[in-house]
Order: sequence, then structure tokens, then C-alpha cells
Amino acid sequence: MDNHNLDEFRRRWQEELAQAQALRKRRRPEAAERRPRLPEVAPGRGEQASGYLALAQSLLEGAGRPPAAARTTRAERQEAASRSRSPPAREGAGGGEQLVDQLIRDLNEMDDVPFFDIQLPYELAINIFQYLDRKELGRCAQNRKGAVSELEHIPDAVLCDVHSHDGVVIAGYTSGDVRVWDTRTWDYIAPFLDSEYEEDEPGMQPYVSFVRINSSLAVAAYEDGFLNIWDLRTGKDPIHRFEHDARIQALALSQEDATVATASAFDVVMLHPNEEGYWQIAAEFEVQKLVDYLEIVPDTGRYPVAVATAGDLVYLLKADDSARTLHYVYGQPVTCLDVSANQAAFGVKSLGWVYEGNKILVYSLEAERCLSKLGNALGDFTCVNLRDSPPNLMVSGNMDRRVRVHDLRTDTIALSLSAHQLGVSAVQMDDWKIVSGGEEGLVSVWDYRMNQKLWEVHSRHPVRHISFNSRRLITANVPYERVVRSADLDDFAAHRRHRGLVHAYEFAVDQLAFQSALPLCRSSCDTMAGHNYDLALTFPYDSI
Repeated sequence: MDNHNLDEFRRRWQEELAQAQALRKRRRPEAAERRPRLPEVAPGRGEQASGYLALAQSLLEGAGRPPAAARTTRAERQEAASRSRSPPAREGAGGGEQLVDQLIRDLNEMDDVPFFDIQLPYELAINIFQYLDRKELGRCAQNRKGAVSELEHIPDAVLCDVHSHDGVVIAGYTSGDVRVWDTRTWDYIAPFLDSEYEEDEPGMQPYVSFVRINSSLAVAAYEDGFLNIWDLRTGKDPIHRFEHDARIQALALSQEDATVATASAFDVVMLHPNEEGYWQIAAEFEVQKLVDYLEIVPDTGRYPVAVATAGDLVYLLKADDSARTLHYVYGQPVTCLDVSANQAAFGVKSLGWVYEGNKILVYSLEAERCLSKLGNALGDFTCVNLRDSPPNLMVSGNMDRRVRVHDLRTDTIALSLSAHQLGVSAVQMDDWKIVSGGEEGLVSVWDYRMNQKLWEVHSRHPVRHISFNSRRLITANVPYERVVRSADLDDFAAHRRHRGLVHAYEFAVDQLAFQSALPLCRSSCDTMAGHNYDLALTFPYDSI
């Protein structure tokens, strides 16, 4: 700022100071004789158009004049100055320099930008955010620093299934390999779990059908009907191996204890270790149709409980009882399932002469009766998340491309989002956001309080797994086809298009991930300090 502009700025600031003093004297006569401190001259943060906001913009613009919102006529300023008992500071007596220095010190002290996790010069932040309205400011408040990693793949295999628990990820492949990552420590050297197949028969292992993991156990089911159980605390060798006569069609693992449930042909088997630690069959049930979905009910005490769906039948399976039919309507198959400690929610496809629309039914597991019939959609409900949803809420995804939040207290739809182009394949919510995955490979994060999308990321294959908490997000894109379509396995680009992907997103990390989808976006920019403003506006790739 040259001398002329600085003098003009001082003069206008003195006039505005005098006007503000006069206005304050009329509001607070008892304080008229008191000399005000400089920060009290400017209005509050909600009225900063003629205070520090205007002054900061004037300083940055270098024009030596306040913005339009702070301009007054010369006559108004002279009238206000004449009414003031305290005359403006004199030029040339050092008062102007002291005033400017005090102003700059005050601006430097006010380096906090409310609601934003950024490191910006205050003046620059003001010039950016003053043009945003309340909704846009709220959206910007949800950007956070983070790191993203693509978990290392197996070169000659295609991803078959993925599951995670508290940041620990398990994946099964067409090669028969099972791999585990601990993203809490960013362990990229993930161990392979041994399967006890003959090592002299490479390439002969059957595909992995399902994988599940909890805090201590990892489980994998294979196409040939075998089941392996590993204890993650003891090593890579399986602690138990179970065999079915036919292919395993569904697999469930309790998240709280060591209970495993499998469905093969028309049998459902529950496995549990006894007091000596030896695995045994805790219960076995016979059902009328092939099982499609299987879940273990949490917190059931001594006897494990599971819910299984088989076509248009829903079974309640208690280890100390025979199989009980929880729901049955002929010709209306179940399309998805989830359970909590005392409820089960499942989608029902409406068919037949009387079309009532596809719905989600919520059943009480204790009373064994229907509590709610939710939704009336044209498309099939493809996923539902009851266990992780906030109290009295539930989120679902549908083939009509919409994500719905259901209010269980009123049996109504609290929110409906048009989320994906080819239908919703995975969904989860917490107390303020929704993460959804689609058949087209898109993962979207929504703030459902404002009905706004925060960010999205796309991969080639359908999203089959989503799991997140306050610190991390795990997503998996699993291909439809489980064959390696490229004959040249050294062609990484061709293989990458068909093998599937597992991504781990870590929020608010100080240390960069070992790998990143966009290494350029995590550059420290040390060579160009002027660009190192840490805008943090492009989550999840920002990590400056």
C-alpha cells in the first residue's frame, strides 16, 4: 500500500471511528467519557460488513477505501464527527501509525475462523467465505483432512468378497487366498491366512465365496463347501475347519463373540467353541428352501440366535429351540436383511395380482410379530442397515436409485435421496451423514441434515461393502465376473480394470498414507510456499 493510499485509509478509518463513537454514546450515555478499545469500535462478528471485514478487504484490495457496505457520505461523517467529544487522532503526530499498527495486531490475533478446520491467513479466509451463504458455509464446514489408500491386490486373482470390523479388513480372492489388513496402523504388508490346501497344487484352490471378521476371528467359506476359521491373536493357521456336502450359500459371524453360522443346501449350522476351546456344532436346523441371507442376532446371551431368509420365508433360529417361521407370504421373496439386538428388518418384493408396492418389514424378535411396514417403492429394496443406524431410524437402498431414511416411530420416510444411477448396493448412516454405494461403482457421502452431497468417488465395479466410523471408511468394489479377463498378467492396467478394489480412507491423519490414489494432491508444496494454504477443500485426497 503506497503512502497516498495509507493516508486515505487512515483518514477514512478516523472518520468511521468518530461515527461509531457517536453512535455508541447515544446507546450508552454512561460510557461517553470512556475511551474505547479498538476491538470495541467494530461491530460483532455478525455485523462485520463495516468493521474488520471491511478493513481487511480494504487492506487486501490495496485501494485505500472501505467496501461499498461501509461507505458513508462526507456530510454524514462530518456531522458524526462534530457530535463526538473525542476528536480523531491527528495526522503527523504518530497517532495514525499507532492506529494502523494496533489494527494489524488485532487482525493477527483474530486468526480463528469459526467452524472451519483449516490453516488460512485470516484476511484470505474472510475474502473467501464472505461470499457464501449459510448453507454453503455449512457444507464447507464438513471438509476434513484425510488420507486414502488402495489396499494391495493379488496380481493373478479377482476380488470375491470383502468384510471389515473396526478398521481391520479381510478379503477373499478367486485364487483361494484370504488376506487381512489392519488399517488402524496402515499395515500395507498384509498377511495371507493359510488355508491348508496342498501347496503342490497351485491354482487348484476353489474360489472364496464369503469372508467375515470380528475383533478376534476371521472366517472364510469356499466354493467346495469348506469353511476355515482363524484366530487372529494366535497366527495364520486355521484353528478349525468344517466341511459341508454342498456349496455354502450364506455365512454369518457374530460381532460380539465366537459364533459362526453357515447355510448349505437346506441346512443351517451354528458353530461355537465349548469351555475347553474346542469348536463344535451348537445347533443345526433344516429349512424348506435355499437360504439367501443369514445374520446372527447380537447380545443374545448363552444361546446364539440367527435370522435366515429363504425365498419368501424368514426363519428365527434359536440354538435351544427348533426353527420357527417369523414371516411368510407366498410369492413375495425377501430381497435384503439386517438385524439388531431385538429387531429384524428385511425387504419384501411385492408380486401377484394385488400389487402393494415393495416394502421393508420390521419385526420384533421377542414378540415375533410385525411392528412396521415401511416404504412403498416400485423398485426392490437391495440393502438395509438397522444395526448401525441411530435410535428410531433406519436407512435403506433400492433399485429405484434412491436412499431412504425411515422413522420407526411414525412409520414414515424421513428423507429420500436420489443417489445412484444403477441402484443402491450398500448403505450406512450415523447421526448426521449417510454413506451409500451404487451398482455403477460410485461411493457418495451425504449430510442428511442439509440434504446435500459432501463428496463422492468412483471405481469401475459395484460397491459391495461399506463400513465407517468417526475415524475411517472402508469401501470395496467387487466385480460381477470372477475371472481374469487379461491373459497377460503383467499388464497391470488391464488387470486393474477387472480385479476389484478395496479402499481405506483415514480422517484427520497427520502422517501421509504410504500410497495414495493421487500422489500429486498430497504434495507438501514446500518449493512454493505461497501456495501452501492448506485449503482442505478436496477431501479425501487432501493431506497437506
